[in-house]
Amino acid sequence: MTIRILVTDDHSVVRQGLKMFLRLDPELEVVGEASDGEEAVRLAHSLQPDVVLMDLMMPVMDGITATQVIRRELPDVEVVALTSVLEDEAVIGAVKAGAIGYLLKNTEADELCKAIKAAAAGQVQLSPQAAARLMREVRAPDTPEALTEREVEVLRLLAQGKANKEIASALHVSETTIKTHVSNILLKLKVPSRTQAALYAVKIGLVSPE
Repeated sequence: MTIRILVTDDHSVVRQGLKMFLRLDPELEVVGEASDGEEAVRLAHSLQPDVVLMDLMMPVMDGITATQVIRRELPDVEVVALTSVLEDEAVIGAVKAGAIGYLLKNTEADELCKAIKAAAAGQVQLSPQAAARLMREVRAPDTPEALTEREVEVLRLLAQGKANKEIASALHVSETTIKTHVSNILLKLKVPSRTQAALYAVKIGLVSPE
C-alpha cells in the first residue's frame, strides 16, 4: 500500500525538489501538485490523497484556509503543514485548521518521509516547541459531550502518539473501529484534528505532557 501525497507550494522549485526525494521512497507516491490553496482543495477532491503537504504562505488561498476546507470536506485526508516559519500564529493557525503535523522546510528528507507515514497512520507528531506553544492556545470546548469509556481509552492512546494500528491492537478491535471512535471523539470535542484532541487530553490531565 503506497501512501498517496499531494504536494502544495507556490514555488515550482520547491515542488520539484519535494517530488524528487519523495520518489526515492517506494512507500510514497506523489499523485499531484498544486501551486495555491484553491488548487489544493480542488485536487484533494479529485485525487483523494492520503496526505497533503501544505505550504502556508501562498497566493489565491493561503495554506491555513485550504487546510480548514480540506479537513472539513474530506475528513479522511490528513494535512501536514510544511513551512519556513515557526511563528506562533502560523503553528497555531495550522493546527486549529486541522493539520496533523507541522514541519519546517529545513527538515531532513528522511524526517519528512517519516512524518508523512506517521500522518497517514493517524499519528500525532509535534515538535516539543510547537507543542508548548499550542498548549497555551488550545481551547477546551465549553461543554464537550461526554466521551464513552472506550472513547476515553482511544483518546489516551492517540495522545500518546500511537498510530491507528497500534491503538487497534492494544484494544483488540479493528482499525476501522478505531477510525470510527476517532471521528466520534472529534465530533464530541468539536475539534477538527487528532492533534487538537491530543492537546485537549493533555490539558484535562488524561495524559502527561511528556
